Amino acid sequence: MAGTTVTHDRWEPHAGAISARLNALRAAVLGANDGIVSMAGIVVGVAGATTEHQPVVIAGVAGLVAGAVSMSLGEYVSVSSQRDGERHLVAKEADELARWPREELAELAALYEAKGLSPQTAATVAAELTERDALRAHLDAELGLDPDEVVSPVVAAVSSAASFLLGGLLPVLAILLAPTAWRVPVTSAVVLLALALTGWLGARVGGGSGARAALRVTIGGAAGLALTYGIGCALGTTIG
Repeated sequence: MAGTTVTHDRWEPHAGAISARLNALRAAVLGANDGIVSMAGIVVGVAGATTEHQPVVIAGVAGLVAGAVSMSLGEYVSVSSQRDGERHLVAKEADELARWPREELAELAALYEAKGLSPQTAATVAAELTERDALRAHLDAELGLDPDEVVSPVVAAVSSAASFLLGGLLPVLAILLAPTAWRVPVTSAVVLLALALTGWLGARVGGGSGARAALRVTIGGAAGLALTYGIGCALGTTIG
């Protein structure tokens, strides 16, 4: 029995750590994907409006900075709200445990009984978990929360900005380094290949079909590039 308990205690944090890392990787992939799509649309659209080099550079740099700031602020606000909500739930549960310990114990036993345990086993499990760490037991069973895994808005904001910059830098470099006559085809090819890769990787991290996701995001990216390039050409002709 002691051996089983030790194995369980070691396994749970390990599984949680792996899950957290996979979620962070998936968020990074999605952030890079956003950067690729957003910046590709900007630079290809400007390239459709003018053959000059400077406007593309200005649009690319401005888009990278604005996009990274926007992603960072949005992620910070979102994660801060999530963290505040989690902290409120933790404090609320701790207060309820302090005020009504017997009622909370009965509630915990009822939760385990609803999951399929017999009344006697559910009561035993609830009592043992309450004795060990009542707050953690209730947060897990009632809310699915782990007090040790409260998200950091600063880390989320920095990660979001960094992944956007890394992804967005690809189409900017591609369009600036390619010859003027070939910059749109070269950038489009680079962007679509990158989107296929990020789509495949994001799906594999989430356990989905990599090929299907890669095809889906590539088709969407191609449609977006065609649309922004067409708008750029139309505006360039009209304004010019």
